[in-house]
Amino acid sequence: MPAPPVIADLVERFEQQGDAYKSGQYNEAQLRKEFVDPMFKALGWDMENISGYAEAYKDVIHEDAIKIGGATKAPDYCFRIGGTRKFFLEAKKPSVDIKTDAHPAYQLRRYAWSAKLPLSILTDFEEFAVYDCRVEPRLSDKASVARILYLNFREYVSQWDDIAKIFEREAILKGSFDKFAESAKAKRGTAEVDDAFLSEIENWRSDLARNLALRNPKLSQRDLNFSVQRTIDRIVFLRICEDRRIEVYGRLQALLNGEHTYRRLYQLFREADERYNSGLFYFRKERDRVEPPDELTPELEVDDAVLKRIIRRLYYPDSPYEFSVLPADILGQVYEQFLGKVIRLTEGHQARVEDKPEVKKAGGVYYTPTYIVDYVVKNTVGKLLENKTPKQAAKFRIVDPACGSGSFLIGAYQYLLAWHRDWYVDHDPKKWTTGRNPALYRGIGGEWKLTTAERKRILLQNIYGVDIDAQAVETTKLSLLLKVLEG
Repeated sequence: MPAPPVIADLVERFEQQGDAYKSGQYNEAQLRKEFVDPMFKALGWDMENISGYAEAYKDVIHEDAIKIGGATKAPDYCFRIGGTRKFFLEAKKPSVDIKTDAHPAYQLRRYAWSAKLPLSILTDFEEFAVYDCRVEPRLSDKASVARILYLNFREYVSQWDDIAKIFEREAILKGSFDKFAESAKAKRGTAEVDDAFLSEIENWRSDLARNLALRNPKLSQRDLNFSVQRTIDRIVFLRICEDRRIEVYGRLQALLNGEHTYRRLYQLFREADERYNSGLFYFRKERDRVEPPDELTPELEVDDAVLKRIIRRLYYPDSPYEFSVLPADILGQVYEQFLGKVIRLTEGHQARVEDKPEVKKAGGVYYTPTYIVDYVVKNTVGKLLENKTPKQAAKFRIVDPACGSGSFLIGAYQYLLAWHRDWYVDHDPKKWTTGRNPALYRGIGGEWKLTTAERKRILLQNIYGVDIDAQAVETTKLSLLLKVLEG
């Protein structure tokens, strides 16, 4: 396929004015508008949603780069097919040396690895680099690590066929992107984000369990399991909220300074109780709640070193995770595996982590693949919602009587969120942005989104679950709470 004339024009313009573009005065926003957008428009992508697709099915999601703690907190572009992420693109101003500067590559790879995307692009138009993002990113990596394609802008015209075979929208629909990703898979071992995060929280559980058993000799086995999981859940929740800009970035990280770490951490938990009013943080009796408040964990004794090791692994540069893009279903699958083990206390009150008897008997934990969840939800909840209004949908009750870690409930809730948003957008969206309880607001780039209050209303009215495993129920509640705050 020959390069379209617009590509030759872009290359010629950059050649002629390259010094001005690389001066440092030319910024990323200008680069995106004048070079990246036209380049990917030539590859068949609807960069401005001219087709008028519903929010859930836009080809391209544009994110404004927000600097927090020295790191960019959103990929510049997310390219999608049918609402499913295919790859990220991170744009840099031309004064950045993409070939040798390791930081932009590490940043991009953290995003894509956390989102479980196989490939993603780093470009300043002068340079175009494609990375295999299944390789776990490490701060010590050089810019060349996991890079599987590198082109200079002068090669775009001659190499256009190779670029188009991978990243053209039509080619992706025909499967060439997936074939290339598979053929280009790094020879070195790759650590998928779910496996890596599972290993991470299993280490936290072991460390916390041993320390809590040592410092709190009166803890029963049941209380020990509750305390460990609830502490990890709360820390993970607050950290994800930071990356999603719901909490102030770095509040947990600040606990690395000074002593009495758990006392200060508990104060953050108390503040979260007042802010989120959820079962995850519940320390004072409330009139309408049946379950008793948590009077156990506020009195725990925990060594500073144990908590600081956990917190340190949640932040750049020690953390490879970018929680703003970590999919909810991945978190659910991780926890499903995590809940396959239980903490036992020995006669000497030492903690041991073992497989649950039922898991050992079954030969391991099995989770429901996402595509099966999507199929079942579409053909049940989807059929139920046909030709309905939000007022009618509010009367539906979706129940999973053996919810486990919540795969089907999360899928059903996500479907409801997308359906409500699209219904409001199709029925005079501005009407739903006003009043005492607005349902919509415009997000970054003008994208319509459900308000947090509306997301919470849908959850409380429509989603119900039961399970014999109390820890599994807690995990489902955590995942659903994160879904409420995802927008």
